[in-house]
Amino acid sequence: MRQERTNIFFGVDWFLVFIYIILVAFGWMNIYAATFTEENSAILDLSTKYGKQLLWILLSIPIIILILFINGKFYERFASIFYLVSIASLLGLFFFGKEIKGAQSWYSFGGMSLQPSEFAKAFTALALAKLLSDRKYNLGLIKNQIKAFIIIFLPAALIAVHDAGSAIIYLSLFFVLNREGLSLAYIVLGTSAILLFILTILFPVKYIIISLFTLITLYLVYRVYKDKRYLRFNWIKIISTYIISLTFILSVNYAYNNVLDQYQRDRFEVLLGLNNDTKNVGYNLNQALKTISSGGIKGKGYLKGDRTQGKFVPEQHTDYIFSTVGEEWGFLGTTFVILLFMILLFRIINRAEKHTNKFGRIYGYGVASILFFHLIVNVGMVIGLLPTVGIPLPFLSYGGSSLWGFTLLLFVFIKLDAHKSYDW
Repeated sequence: MRQERTNIFFGVDWFLVFIYIILVAFGWMNIYAATFTEENSAILDLSTKYGKQLLWILLSIPIIILILFINGKFYERFASIFYLVSIASLLGLFFFGKEIKGAQSWYSFGGMSLQPSEFAKAFTALALAKLLSDRKYNLGLIKNQIKAFIIIFLPAALIAVHDAGSAIIYLSLFFVLNREGLSLAYIVLGTSAILLFILTILFPVKYIIISLFTLITLYLVYRVYKDKRYLRFNWIKIISTYIISLTFILSVNYAYNNVLDQYQRDRFEVLLGLNNDTKNVGYNLNQALKTISSGGIKGKGYLKGDRTQGKFVPEQHTDYIFSTVGEEWGFLGTTFVILLFMILLFRIINRAEKHTNKFGRIYGYGVASILFFHLIVNVGMVIGLLPTVGIPLPFLSYGGSSLWGFTLLLFVFIKLDAHKSYDW
């Protein structure tokens, strides 16, 4: 086994680091634009949002150094421990959590608050990589699939109790499972379930049932036409399909009308055009769309966005930071951000594919999937393609927990990537 070099920066992909720096710096600039006032614009003022964000950025440096200092094998060896610690931290919220903005998702330490769900994503990706990288692990077996599902859905379930929006990010890890051999049918079924959910909101249940049963019946007629023995050997599967479809539709309809809170139903109805409310539930989205569209192609210029300066968009420095980019930097600025993320994702996937160690490759795909899902959901939310779920834009949105969580997620991969030249 070759001896690892003592230089912690040896083998580091500086291109990934460079993209990280650009995203974080650009994020801070837009947080500054969204929160500064003429009376209080000092950069290092810790009483301001941008001052606190700058402090968190500076504190990210020792976190990065620590991540790179630790031997790459350490992350694989103790992945399960990290995961259990993250589960314990999520359970602790039920007893010691502090409620902020209606969600009991934080630990408070004096004047500082930490959101453990932001770190749990990285630890879940590590645990999943540890499980799937076992040479004897066969994802084609149902029992092994269940183990993987438990790793993904356990933290998601604990987070969903306090913040259902943040929990959906864990669905991104199904891309990792698919890459490692899980049937595409799971993703197809999940997509179909989402489509049925939307249709249930738009149309009466009886029409959905009739339409779905008609499609299933037509498919069966086609199969029987191709093979007349199909009904004889698959009648149990056919009956089960009808029963499961009916149960799912009725369950979705019941959950939508009796489980979801009214404000959650209102968000879906605003998104789907069933409710034109632009003053209450739809206010944030309406203002965000106006703010982005007002930027035009080139934008109004840095610190010259009158809607941003006028604080028209609530929480613009956090979940709606993309609207600041749209107004002050225009279509060119938003395109720049998206392209930068795409380059980041392709770079991670490209580097992951070069790993001879299975653990590093799987974790790399986990990192790419989580970042991609955050990007799609956040941008989709701000431009009105998805409902408001309160998910930050990686590296750009305000928040120490968010920044440190994504920094941990990315730089653990950078360390594993730098270490891939050494025998495991």
